[in-house]
Amino acid sequence: MGWKRLAAVAVVSGLALLTAPATATAVGVKGIGHNASERQPRAVPGSEWHGSYIYQGKHVWCVQYALPAPDSNTPYKPGDLLRTKAGKELPTDIAANISYLLLRYSTTTSPDEAAALAHLLHTWTSPVDGPVRLDTDDQKLLAYDSGFYATRLGPAVMAAVDRLKADAEANRGPWALSTSAPKEPLIIGTESTWTVSLLKQNKKGVPNAAIDFTLNDATLVDGSVGGKVKTDADGNPVSIKVVPTGPKPSITVSADSPADRPVVHVPDLTDNMQRMVTTGGEKKLNANASAPAKTAPGAVKITKIDSETKKAIAGVALKVTAKDQQSPAKKQDDSDLVGTDGKPIVLQTGPDGTVEVPDLRTPQEICLVEVAAPKGYEEFFDPKAPPAACGTVAAGQTLALELVNKPNKPVVPSTIPAGADGKTPVATASFDTQLRPGLMFAAGGLVLLGVALAGFLVWRRQ
Repeated sequence: MGWKRLAAVAVVSGLALLTAPATATAVGVKGIGHNASERQPRAVPGSEWHGSYIYQGKHVWCVQYALPAPDSNTPYKPGDLLRTKAGKELPTDIAANISYLLLRYSTTTSPDEAAALAHLLHTWTSPVDGPVRLDTDDQKLLAYDSGFYATRLGPAVMAAVDRLKADAEANRGPWALSTSAPKEPLIIGTESTWTVSLLKQNKKGVPNAAIDFTLNDATLVDGSVGGKVKTDADGNPVSIKVVPTGPKPSITVSADSPADRPVVHVPDLTDNMQRMVTTGGEKKLNANASAPAKTAPGAVKITKIDSETKKAIAGVALKVTAKDQQSPAKKQDDSDLVGTDGKPIVLQTGPDGTVEVPDLRTPQEICLVEVAAPKGYEEFFDPKAPPAACGTVAAGQTLALELVNKPNKPVVPSTIPAGADGKTPVATASFDTQLRPGLMFAAGGLVLLGVALAGFLVWRRQ
């Protein structure tokens, strides 16, 4: 479509018709449109005009063909739903067509479109029906001769008639406005895509339709909290990039829609004057959508090291808990982080002595508690108060923790242990370093005896 008129303008215009002070404007002041080349038989002068009229400075459109046009000095009041000249209720499709055309074309600046709109309004509201006929001089009962004027309005106007009629049948109401939040979880501070749709009764999108929206607990990428979007030429849903700023982001949308049935304004002091319509009595459509949003998930990474060597300790079992070191921590989806046994999950450090726990709800205080001492660190492990490291996980951050283990004291052996192969160990000797006189004389005698014996053996060999 291509209309630029808002419902607010229509409402103000309608109120102005009822409240604006009367002026000295003459009866039936023409607005925009065309005269037919000839007037219908039995119709009064002026009935050849096809277009809008000026009533108290506003463009209006008339129904009940052949009666006098609106007089700006005659007050009008809101009437009932639009009916035919015979007083019958309009068929649903015709009523919807009129509402749509008034919404779309009541402010047209094209004389051909204005004449075409007037022709369609008279065709649908003043057909031959019972007492309303073509062969009467009573203007209150004179029917509109659609075929007669079709040949006297000219090819351009009739081409516009065909175009407007097709437009109405394709795009008439009732319309349905809807909006939806993304299906995936929303993260505060992270851009998400929300959808707005405006559908016709045939479930197809309304083309080129303006839609207003406001945001709560959210902004657009540029920081604004509302704006206007427009469907494309095919009426496809509109996507809006929204950044949640709080836990309950929502969007409210509104759009103008043609009313199911148009309403009329009727002359207050006489029944010998045409009724008039300014708009289709369009209605405002509203819709909203919301979804919960959370802070970005966080993670915790712990490193297990030797207190003396500062080297990593692999294979250490650590229990992931909440602040109390007993209950389980919470995952991003608010579920408990537990193992298959339903208890707080237990993880082991890898070869590099680290273990990481991702996708944690934030903010949240996390503790990693040692379940059992690794080999070589048993001496300083207290099962009643096991080593633990705690900290708060922030949105989108990784909390780095360190847990230190003190190694066992080294054991120094007091005896040389037996060999691994089962051989008899070598005993240690004991020496007495104290010298005594008697022992020294005996030892000297033995030495002299040995020397003499050695000399005798040498003499015998010689």
